[in-house]
Amino acid sequence: MLRASAAAEDAGVPSASLVCEGFIGQAGTTSVGLGMPNLPLALVPGHVGAQSTEELRRNIREVTCDAVLANLIEQPAEAASITEPSPREIVFEGSFEEVNRLFYENQWSDGLPIVPPTLEKIEEFLAFTDPKPDEVLGILLPDSRAATIWSVAVNGVMAGCRPEYMPVLVALAEAMADPDYGVEHSGNTPGGETLITLNGPIIKELNFNYEQGVLRDGFMPNTSVGRFWRLYLRNVAGFLLHQNDKATFGNTWRVVLAENEEVLKRIGWEPISADMGFAAGDNTVTIARYTGGDLIASVSGDTPARMMPYIADAVLKQNGWQLVFTVGTSLGTLRPLLVLSPILAQTLARAGWSKQDVKQYLYDHARLPARKFEAYLGEWTDHPIRSLKEQANLGKIPKVFYESDDPERLVPIVFEPDDFMVAVSGDLLRTNAYTFSHNGILGYTVAKQIKLPKDWATKLARAKAR
Repeated sequence: MLRASAAAEDAGVPSASLVCEGFIGQAGTTSVGLGMPNLPLALVPGHVGAQSTEELRRNIREVTCDAVLANLIEQPAEAASITEPSPREIVFEGSFEEVNRLFYENQWSDGLPIVPPTLEKIEEFLAFTDPKPDEVLGILLPDSRAATIWSVAVNGVMAGCRPEYMPVLVALAEAMADPDYGVEHSGNTPGGETLITLNGPIIKELNFNYEQGVLRDGFMPNTSVGRFWRLYLRNVAGFLLHQNDKATFGNTWRVVLAENEEVLKRIGWEPISADMGFAAGDNTVTIARYTGGDLIASVSGDTPARMMPYIADAVLKQNGWQLVFTVGTSLGTLRPLLVLSPILAQTLARAGWSKQDVKQYLYDHARLPARKFEAYLGEWTDHPIRSLKEQANLGKIPKVFYESDDPERLVPIVFEPDDFMVAVSGDLLRTNAYTFSHNGILGYTVAKQIKLPKDWATKLARAKAR
């Protein structure tokens, strides 16, 4: 809505953006990012999803209409210009405590102590990438700020990363800027958080944890790189709580999930990176935003027939309103993630199963009655699509979603088997799995190759010797 209003205003056409009360602050800060900090807004009191028809009508009549009229006939006030410091400008000098106080008061930190980004430390990071410091990797919404090599290094220092992590950080900034990922949705109300999956030899070269406790903080690479992601969203994209980040509850940044490529190679399964179009053995990062997840504990059995029903049931249960990303908000963009512990993957592989077989099983068995699917679309949530039959007849969704009029017929939760993502990591000998519920197009799965600098091996050896 705001982007449409900005385009209209830019063309000389007066506009009025209707904004629910809880989003007025976000609309104001988003307008700044669009280059129109004085974009006219019209308040809609409360939340339209929790109002009766009469209450909504009264609020629109008594509050919103007057604001719309004023926006269309009155000239907006002049906006104040904001000048940001140049990259190499020193904004403050002081003690560790004083620097951290300054960063916290200016909302440049996540509430935890940061490593002060001195010029000397930034230069150490820049030595681990070939592009020039001012090279632009993309423009990040909502603040429309350029993601640069320099700003990557600054936030990498702050997050507590080591300089040799820089190639990973640059790839992450490129992924964040990819339009397919949709960084502008990072502050949406479900409060999804991005998971970074790492593949390639760089896992071992940088000592990422890929075994027991892989999603727990405690290993510097996994932890600090995960923290970098959230700091970069805050300081460059512009997502701040009570402003552009409108997560109802939210959750904090996740540590990096590194796949166990030794096990994958042993059982003949391809890594996530290969699913994303890269060759097995390429150094890559894969990102996707997930609204939550759950442990699938104590998967029993020594055959797929015994193991997979429990796993498929758990994957299904983790997906509810997210089905609007299969049929609704964005057709066919739901990509649930299943993380198998190595022993589970090995047991399946020993029975002759490939990773594709796992995906096919989930597609065939992680299904729910059509009536319940439709309830998620339009009865229990405020999305307008209520009929799978109508969507199938229009050719918008696969025919498998409407094979009869039986409301109890079972339908899949994704368009096709490859929409499921399957990774292998974690404790080598624990029979547990983990499933993540995907946020669809509001954080779509994107992967980027990690580009190593010239003389990588030499530079890495020197870094490890320090």
